[in-house]
Amino acid sequence: MKIAFLADPLSGFKTYKDSTFAMMREASRRGHAIYAFEQHDMAIEQGVATAEVAEITLTGELDDWYCAGPGESVPLSSFDAIIQRKDPPFDMEYVYGTYMLELAERQGARVFNKPSAIRDHNEKLAITQFSQFTAPTLVSQSVSRLRAFHAEHGDVIFKPLDGMGGAGIFRIKDDGMNLGSVLETLTVNGTRTIMAQKYIPEIVKGDKRVLLIGGKPVPFALARIPQAGEVRGNLAAGGMGVAQPLSSRDYAIAEALGPVLVERGLLLVGLDVIGDFLTEVNVTSPTCFQEITDQTGFDVAAMFIDAVEQQVTEK
Repeated sequence: MKIAFLADPLSGFKTYKDSTFAMMREASRRGHAIYAFEQHDMAIEQGVATAEVAEITLTGELDDWYCAGPGESVPLSSFDAIIQRKDPPFDMEYVYGTYMLELAERQGARVFNKPSAIRDHNEKLAITQFSQFTAPTLVSQSVSRLRAFHAEHGDVIFKPLDGMGGAGIFRIKDDGMNLGSVLETLTVNGTRTIMAQKYIPEIVKGDKRVLLIGGKPVPFALARIPQAGEVRGNLAAGGMGVAQPLSSRDYAIAEALGPVLVERGLLLVGLDVIGDFLTEVNVTSPTCFQEITDQTGFDVAAMFIDAVEQQVTEK
């Protein structure tokens, strides 16, 4: 196959842990031709969705890990599969990119994850569709509602709806210290919608990343354990990643959401689970492939490329 990866700059990849790199390496190992482009390389020319792409050859090294061929503007429909791996922020430029990819789909491209499904699943708000698995949650821009939620639950996490890597997350305990300042900052004085969730004490055991591929769970999660007094387990915030088998509750959540999400066009999803509660549904560029593989031997990238091959074959 010809597989194109829409990603952030390759020069910034940390190959020892980058999940997109793991996908590329597995695809290349199987003999697929791999290409790369960035969001700014896309265009619509005379109604055709195109991109300036470069074929990528892997060197086998960890530092100078790729050689890029000359850039060439081609229709995106000329690829067998396009893997959407651009990181947030999920801003309007990101949205415009999904529109271009959606046009490419109409012209014959297969895009994973489906662009419209990415748009429809805000990674924070998507949990509200599965409230049977969530801790008490409020989504609002009303400072009075958010204050009332804190008064009811005492220990609360407040977070923006467009962050990643743990950015902008605050814990306010029952003493209410800094509650006003946090709410003013996150809501921009009551003009921006945020999320409040009852604090889940099991965060000390880790924020588990449960991967769904083709609607089926990877049998191991990566528990990202907060360090040095942090409330955030995100690896980007200094959390320590420990792979562990899925619990019965993890399986219950994964098996309930998996068929629904894959039917919507989400081939790869990263569920965040703290204790027994679903806290996020990550659809833009879920990670943790290499950490799970390195610690357990389960080849996550192979499972992912298997799923891509199956989807393309079924087409």
